[in-house]
Amino acid sequence: MTDIILSGCSGKMGASIINCAAGREDCKIAAGVDIADPGNVSFAYAKSFSELDVNADVIIDFSNPVVLDSMLSYAKENKLPCVICTTGYNEEQKTKIREASKEIPIFYSGNMSLGINLIIELAKKAASVFGEDFDVEIVEQHHNQKLDAPSGTALMIADAVAGVRSESEYIYDRHAYRRKREKKEIGIHSVRAGNIVGEHEIIFAGTDEILKISHSARSKTVFAVGAVNAAVFLAGKEPGMYDMSDLLAEK
Repeated sequence: MTDIILSGCSGKMGASIINCAAGREDCKIAAGVDIADPGNVSFAYAKSFSELDVNADVIIDFSNPVVLDSMLSYAKENKLPCVICTTGYNEEQKTKIREASKEIPIFYSGNMSLGINLIIELAKKAASVFGEDFDVEIVEQHHNQKLDAPSGTALMIADAVAGVRSESEYIYDRHAYRRKREKKEIGIHSVRAGNIVGEHEIIFAGTDEILKISHSARSKTVFAVGAVNAAVFLAGKEPGMYDMSDLLAEK
């Protein structure tokens, strides 16, 4: 049985993870951390990691970048693995995550969906086949309450494509440039509207030929299942950085 501390237990993703864990026999939520009171829950609750006093095996974080320092301090002090699903980190925070992975296991992914991670692999393959002859544009759509843009998933896709191209430049705001499109560009576009859970499309446009790869998340459950699977996978692992490819390799 894997005992989980859920950071961000009062949010919408927190609720999805609580529901997901409740239907499983290999794990349970042992405690929750959130500045907002989650109400009537069956596990211990604290407003911050400094107030937490519980035995657990792993942390799942679906909260806010401001929580990172206190969470990593608590995790390192208690030798707890972390599944970090929060997005919107700056480069300094990403460096802290990598440094912490030298002491504890960290599973870090901008998207916990199995389908998303599959289209990332497909996008890498397409980019390697098409080379510089096809322009690449990424369009992501999310609900109107999402704070960061572009999404962490869009950046994961862009990084994957850039990794197989000789040169890449991310363009977020085309109206700021008055020039023809350069081959090295990867356009990234964000839509925030309604209650869209998550839509991602990669467009490869060549001469007289267009390939589109897309993924649509219809509920937050797909992300919750991935996060809980990652937590069970990560418990007991050696320090280091882990991601969805490591989890998929064990399936």
